[in-house]
Amino acid sequence: MSLRVAVQMDPLESINIAGDSSFALMLAAQDRGHSVWHYDVKTLSWQDGKVCAWARPVTVQRVEGNHFDAGALAKIDLGKDIDVILMRQDPPFHLGYISSALLLDRLKGKTLVSNDPREVVNAPEKMYVLDYAHFMPPTLITRVLDDVRDFQAEHGAVVVKPLHGNGGKAIFRIDADGTNISALFEVFNQTWPEAHMVQPFLPSVSEGDKRIVLIDGEIAGAINRRPGAGEFRSNLAQGGSAEATQLTEREQEICDAMGPDLKRRGLTFVGIDVIGGEWLTEINVTSPTGIVAIDKFNGTDTAGMIWDALERRHAEMGKD
Repeated sequence: MSLRVAVQMDPLESINIAGDSSFALMLAAQDRGHSVWHYDVKTLSWQDGKVCAWARPVTVQRVEGNHFDAGALAKIDLGKDIDVILMRQDPPFHLGYISSALLLDRLKGKTLVSNDPREVVNAPEKMYVLDYAHFMPPTLITRVLDDVRDFQAEHGAVVVKPLHGNGGKAIFRIDADGTNISALFEVFNQTWPEAHMVQPFLPSVSEGDKRIVLIDGEIAGAINRRPGAGEFRSNLAQGGSAEATQLTEREQEICDAMGPDLKRRGLTFVGIDVIGGEWLTEINVTSPTGIVAIDKFNGTDTAGMIWDALERRHAEMGKD
């Protein structure tokens, strides 16, 4: 069955087609005969019970510099004109992100939205992971400098992260002597109204951190991401490199523990991050990445597996 698909994402002109997961999902949808529309989240609107957006029909191809063709911009009714919406705009996760997700939640029962927008609101990456704190390294979430000093006295060198950051941005390492911790926390407290995450610096990060992709709670594949020269952050967006990998028993245990909850929540495409084969650090639900690199090393079709799951969910929705 051909589906009408709308992708809510950043401008197509700016993406890197070599590694962009959203682009891979669009290609896979198109290969299955689904029609694809693209729209910017800023054009979402609600009126008289209808959720609409200004969108363009697109065709995509893996040709650098000529990777898409777009039709005329038109206002479409996302509850009537579209079967499946992929919510794929990049974080940060802020009130604008939450507001757009809650608008899309109004489509429940009419249009399948993935990941489920209400559950995305309920599961910000560095907060949802606290449900699995027994798999995490020691963690502090606070705005209080004295709390951080006490934590550092116990654990030595620490890493400080924005609670709702993304792509490895604004993650700082502070050595065990605590130099500049007060200045850094002043900047963090002035920049963000929420608390911040503090964790011990894990030397095993030099060996990389693992991105594991789960589809409807089942493991689809993984890559190991190693930091670039002079970096401790292994995010590909920060110059990290990817390599093939296998899961440890501990990583399998982590995935088995959270898989049923991910499926129940309608979090179809999720990427989790694990350091040193044992420490869970994030559960990425807003706009997970990594499927292109996983397929490169494993010879898999992760985008196709995601569409298998979405097509099943859409068919089940039609039976309700």
